[in-house]
Amino acid sequence: MKETAAFGVELWNDSCSLPELVDAVAHGFVGATSNPVIVAAAVNADKARLLPVLDALIREHKSDSEDEIAWRLIGAVVKEGAAVLEGRGVLCAQVSPKHYRDADRMLAHGKQLAAIAPNVAIKAPATPAGIAAMEEMVASGIAVNATVSFTVSQAVLVAEAIARGEERAVAAGKKAPRSVITIMIGRVDDHIKRVVDREKILVDPGHLAWAGLAVFKNALAVFERRGLETTLLSAAYRHHLHWTELIGKGVIQTIPYPWWKQFETAHFPLRPSLREPVEPDILASLRKVPDFVRAHDEGALPAADIERYGATVHTLKQFLEGYEGLVKLVRERMLP
Repeated sequence: MKETAAFGVELWNDSCSLPELVDAVAHGFVGATSNPVIVAAAVNADKARLLPVLDALIREHKSDSEDEIAWRLIGAVVKEGAAVLEGRGVLCAQVSPKHYRDADRMLAHGKQLAAIAPNVAIKAPATPAGIAAMEEMVASGIAVNATVSFTVSQAVLVAEAIARGEERAVAAGKKAPRSVITIMIGRVDDHIKRVVDREKILVDPGHLAWAGLAVFKNALAVFERRGLETTLLSAAYRHHLHWTELIGKGVIQTIPYPWWKQFETAHFPLRPSLREPVEPDILASLRKVPDFVRAHDEGALPAADIERYGATVHTLKQFLEGYEGLVKLVRERMLP
């Protein structure tokens, strides 16, 4: 992975798991992400160490609800992860998925999470309410990472909101924080595959692996053409092309630990591929899918349609279900 970093790619680990972070830092990684689903996975993978932490929180906060204990646990995991990255980069903590329609609640929750450690950035969904909340967070000096983001249109809307927030922060005498915008390239692939199957659209199966890559590459081209300065981040990896085809300066790759451990020993010949266009025949094939066009083309997904876009719906449901899984884990420890 150090060879990847030598091309100018900033590497993040797609988890806040402490053992993973320690290993990632040793391999040149400088950031990490989390959300309630990731925290639940980290707890389940490290039960011997983290279940006693959960049990102690339950004992110490006897009147707390299951949700309150769940967020205390998230805070504890985020805090230890941020400590590993201190002086190197940020760990991202995500606001409650339950608040995806409420900008005020996301803003309030984001401020609470940002207080965990100085190098915590806040993830919020690139829904209309989330975009409004992120502008306010940036204006108050909080770094953000837009998530639940799949389209060039969303990325542009978020970048514009972040720019407004940065201007307001500077005008108020605050330092403008460094924020990033995620494009969940693997979830774009997943969504387009679901649409193709449902609508019986014939697309070369090999071309489907390029859907998220095409969206990301076009977003970068739009940002560079328009002078939008927020850094783009690729996430939700499904195969090695998500790594090898986004090699270049000026972006972040957030890679799940099992994937980058495979990449570490794969010995693929790397090249500066980031700004190479997707082959025209692949792009033409993908454009047979209307939802790909909505993801790929600037302005093709109006803000009012973001919450109804299939990848948004699917991901929000998964995040909500994953959060409920964490709450269920808390319940099982509270009521053994």
